[in-house]
Amino acid sequence: MKVTFLGTGSAMPTGERYQTGILVADEEADRNVLVDCGSGVLHRLQQSGVGYENVSTVLLTHHHLDHTADLLSLLKARWLAGEEHLEIVGPAGTKRLVDDLVEIYDYLDGRVDLRVREVGAHGFEVAGFEVEAFETRHSLPCLAYRFGDEFTYGGDSEAFEGLPNFADGCDVLAHDCSFPDDVDVDNHPTPTQLGEALAGSGADIGRVYLTHLYPHTEGRHEEMLDSIEAVYDGDVRFADDLRTVEL
Repeated sequence: MKVTFLGTGSAMPTGERYQTGILVADEEADRNVLVDCGSGVLHRLQQSGVGYENVSTVLLTHHHLDHTADLLSLLKARWLAGEEHLEIVGPAGTKRLVDDLVEIYDYLDGRVDLRVREVGAHGFEVAGFEVEAFETRHSLPCLAYRFGDEFTYGGDSEAFEGLPNFADGCDVLAHDCSFPDDVDVDNHPTPTQLGEALAGSGADIGRVYLTHLYPHTEGRHEEMLDSIEAVYDGDVRFADDLRTVEL
């Protein structure tokens, strides 16, 4: 399995970090799934060498704009490239979201075979991958996704022990760490909160990548890692756009 961070930013993008998107690929089986599709993710797909022509399935964690902004851009690009299918999978409300978007941009209606499927906190198959889902703690219903014992993506969530427990035994957990400790925030974790949740859970996780980074974190990465390491002795690193991890 190969995981490529396409966008590691947030609703306040920077020139270095686009909004949220992660590509999970099994090259041997020739299958890809795009997890979230925020603004700029389509550009990152092209830069990654995979391209929108090779992504026919999107798996959404939740419906905030910084996770969905490029959905119709992907649909249109695939139509113009002659691709015939697009599947969008996500939590409850995904069908209404997609239907409403297509109603606004009605010239896209019927251009490709668009299929929408809603999932919950249970196991399911998507794009040939066996996935387990887990409900996070966010301002909208949001699901974390686990791909076997290799990769877990936590979506957007405050820090709590349940999420690292969900990733127990995984090689990599990608976890929201939106702000440094001195920012008072709900629905997202600060480094100390995340470190305490990781340590308190006792979960065995090979490596944690921090993502969903607001501009407030720029220039403060070392400080944030120090806050986590003060309470948690695991391997924690920052994710960057176009970083690829082989699992």
